[in-house]
Amino acid sequence: MDEQLNHAPCGFLTLSEDGFILEMNQTLLKILNYSHDSLIGQHVNSILTVPARLFSQFYFFPLVKLEHRVEEMYISLETSKEEEIPVLINALQKRVKESTVLDCIIIPMRKRNEYETELLLAKKETEEALKAKHKAIEELETTLKKLEIQKQELLELNQQNQKYKIETKKELELARIIQEISLTHPINNDKVQMEVFYNASGELSGDIYGIYQIDQYRYGIILLDVMGHGISSALITMTLHSLFQRLISAGFAVELVMRELDSHLHKLFHNNEEARHYSTAIYLLIDTDKQKIDYINAGHPPAIWQNPDGTQYELCSTVPPLGTFEGIVFKTNTFTYKKGGRLLLYTDGVDPLISNYLAPLVRKTISLPLFKLKEEILQCLNYEKNLDHKSDDQTFILIDIN
Repeated sequence: MDEQLNHAPCGFLTLSEDGFILEMNQTLLKILNYSHDSLIGQHVNSILTVPARLFSQFYFFPLVKLEHRVEEMYISLETSKEEEIPVLINALQKRVKESTVLDCIIIPMRKRNEYETELLLAKKETEEALKAKHKAIEELETTLKKLEIQKQELLELNQQNQKYKIETKKELELARIIQEISLTHPINNDKVQMEVFYNASGELSGDIYGIYQIDQYRYGIILLDVMGHGISSALITMTLHSLFQRLISAGFAVELVMRELDSHLHKLFHNNEEARHYSTAIYLLIDTDKQKIDYINAGHPPAIWQNPDGTQYELCSTVPPLGTFEGIVFKTNTFTYKKGGRLLLYTDGVDPLISNYLAPLVRKTISLPLFKLKEEILQCLNYEKNLDHKSDDQTFILIDIN
């Protein structure tokens, strides 16, 4: 990299087609407080915040593949001290020799954000103060006249709500039971051993999974996370469940299963864009005879594959979530494995653990049986929940392949 570009007043970053860092100028290294050698060869996720990682999987890389460029996209980087840096990114895809790279210009936005925030806050406070004043005058003039009428209406409404609440609780409990009954059981034999954890954040969940033994050697494992975790998401999971159960049990190819699920979501909301839901998904077809795994990850958190020697690989997303863009080409990824490997799939309710706890934990517990590893992960989940007090659907699947 020439001296002018290396010390330019903006960051410069070159990525491989798969998102790995090939080059970075000193300006960006100084902003992120990293050394050159510590980042070269790492995936770009290592300098992105957690929301930015998801955003890059869902929008940035898919947009690059569609249009070969990105202009003025707003994302957040994370320094070595875990400080969030808002930036604008312009990117251009180009061919270099026989490979495709992505050149990115990165402009920090910290000062501009501060100025805009102060101006918007001042404007909002002024507007809200004037609105509150007028509203208070109007409410004062009408409150006394409507008080008795509203009181009676509230009493009647409260009675109706109590009745509705009781009926709804019964219906939701029944729906929860039906949803959980539809989940398949782990498979344990001389070829594979499995452990599963499934926890809905409320009465119903947007997570759904399926585990199927197709024949003597092949096993299909699918994990989906429909946007949200309420009634609408739960209903969509059930329609997807009936479809993938039929397709996977019949032994259809990985790309066909994902293409049919994507088509189903598009057809489901064809005439109602406001109700549209998307779903992240990862489907793996394990062949224990050929010792290979075919998979497609559609916007889902990357699964972890761990070799018997403890080396790990992420099965990252290569296409957007199901139901987002029409005409997506689903291409199957394949890798061979050695017996004794371990696989972990999970939804985004578990995702915040991946950088801090989960991957090191799987590596550290390589000699432990799956049920012990499951206990360790659950302890981490409970600890994280106590710290953040957040609630989301949580599902993970552990698989040992012999």
